[in-house]
Amino acid sequence: MTNYDQLVLQLSALTEGIPHEVANLANASALLWQELEDINWAGFYKMEKGLGPFQGKPACIEIPVGRGVCGTAVARDKTQLVYDVHQFPGHIACDCASNSEIVVPIHVRGEIWGVLDIDSPTVGRFTEADQTGLERFVKVLEQVL
Repeated sequence: MTNYDQLVLQLSALTEGIPHEVANLANASALLWQELEDINWAGFYKMEKGLGPFQGKPACIEIPVGRGVCGTAVARDKTQLVYDVHQFPGHIACDCASNSEIVVPIHVRGEIWGVLDIDSPTVGRFTEADQTGLERFVKVLEQVL
């Protein structure tokens, strides 16, 4: 089980006082890649610029609002915890090995800036504890973006 208290502290230490968006997002995705078990993609989609820093296989460059899990998270402004992506209406299969997904909206100055997206090859990989922990992780990023 992931120690989200430790993960949040690690991200805070990596980003505190660092005014470089790309570097902070790259370190955040690398930290998730290193610390989360059983994942095959971890990264960011930005509203203005599309695909951001990530770890994993090549990915879709842009995802329209309202399409797929990422676009739905933006349209609803709500974390999407998807047990089985193949049952999700309109799922966009950037990696056919992905079977579950969690997407957390990121806000900057009160507006949706983008999303944190994490995929797993295992159906049902993500839990409510992951959701709570990743929402806390995103709160750290929101302070440095």
